[in-house]
Amino acid sequence: MDPVDAAKQVMALYPRIYFACHTRHVRDPQTHRLLSRHQASILDHLDDVEPTTLNDLARHMGVTAGTMSLSIDRLERKGCVVRLRDTADRRRVHLRLTTAGVRLRQASSVLDAARVEALVERLDDADRDAAIYGLALLARAAQQQMEAQSDAGQAGAAASGGDR
Repeated sequence: MDPVDAAKQVMALYPRIYFACHTRHVRDPQTHRLLSRHQASILDHLDDVEPTTLNDLARHMGVTAGTMSLSIDRLERKGCVVRLRDTADRRRVHLRLTTAGVRLRQASSVLDAARVEALVERLDDADRDAAIYGLALLARAAQQQMEAQSDAGQAGAAASGGDR
């Protein structure tokens, strides 16, 4: 199968797996409060050590800074995120995860473990092994693709004088 047809097959097959197995909400294991999948996705893009600017996060997630600010407001009220002003430029807002945000990020997964287990139980041993092998190959290619995109982005930023 050529790469174009293979890509079409992945595009057709992946959504079936995702819709069968994805989580709808994330529950905090300590407080048992629910977080939407969208809120959990935002947490997935933040860190408790290395801050991310609100504008960078909004741009990365394809929304306006205003829209992202509303989402961050909700996460801040839930105690998951803290806003920090840039000391050099007070207009810039840095975001970091709190301890609760880290806990929720660790508890969240795009896929529901019980649903995935039920899915793979439907396969015989040989098909299960083949499926896992195929996913491992795709995951390796995905990692290589992300590294290539990151390298290209860094090269572009360096050529244009860095990230402003």
